[in-house]
Amino acid sequence: MLRFLKSIFGSKRKLGGVPESLVKAAIERAVDGTDPWIRAVSSYKKKLRPAVLHAIDHVISLVDQAGPPVTLNRKSYDSEPLLRSFFISAAELERFLEKNPALVQLRQRNGAGTAAYGLLLMEKRERATLGAEVSGEVVLRDVPQVSVSFESHRLLDVSLAEDETRYQLKRRAYDHLLEIALGMITETKTRRGRLEKHRALLQSKLSLLHRGGWGFDENDGEKMDVGELEGKLAQIEAQLLEIGKEDKVLDVYLALVADVLGRAERHIWTVREAVVVDRMGIKRKEAAGGAVELPLQVMGDSQGRRRVVALVAVAL
Repeated sequence: MLRFLKSIFGSKRKLGGVPESLVKAAIERAVDGTDPWIRAVSSYKKKLRPAVLHAIDHVISLVDQAGPPVTLNRKSYDSEPLLRSFFISAAELERFLEKNPALVQLRQRNGAGTAAYGLLLMEKRERATLGAEVSGEVVLRDVPQVSVSFESHRLLDVSLAEDETRYQLKRRAYDHLLEIALGMITETKTRRGRLEKHRALLQSKLSLLHRGGWGFDENDGEKMDVGELEGKLAQIEAQLLEIGKEDKVLDVYLALVADVLGRAERHIWTVREAVVVDRMGIKRKEAAGGAVELPLQVMGDSQGRRRVVALVAVAL
């Protein structure tokens, strides 16, 4: 399966030009990564095929549009504004590179002198603060400012070749879509379970009421007549129908997977943002007087996660 996916994501091809055998492999990965019972749905492959092709094209485009790698080393720290902003000091950058498990493993295996590639992920934080500013010859104090910092650094899909790292990122992006789809399926299952449990309770109460057992809920103080119970049951039945009948629930799960993959750009994307900061990490309105504009690439998803990302090269 992984070999098939590498054939899809690792080759330089035109969008939409995926051999049928590889499309089938990607479909099976989508099913295995969400709910294998989907295979019980008639023509599941045919129903998933357009969505899978769309998702493949999207993640390939997503990774291919990333710019050239940023060199990550201590020597470039003072001359590279991105590094000065990403790490608070050259020492912090060096510690990050020395302790990263993937880089440590590559150093032990290949020794120094080679280059490694990976995707650097960070959280951008903006905090309100008070600081000093110079206005003419006057130093103003307690001036409201916004500091920009980058935290929770992670390095993903480290390899000895840029193409290999890009392939791994495409596969990761595809799997991330499957993770989102699986989350939706799980949420639907949980919601269905709660509704069915509530329905069973109300049906039991309604049965008691029909038999004249009016004292069933004296302990909890709840007062409910037949009409009210029947109304609540009708609401639950309607909500269950929205989710899907029991004999059609797998069709619902299949539709969720197809919807996520078929609208992949709504579930994972990257946007370019520019922020102007000075050497102290204070946000400024324009690039002047030592403040520079940082071209950031931000990755977001439909679950509300946002990370600054950068393809990087590291000298081992």
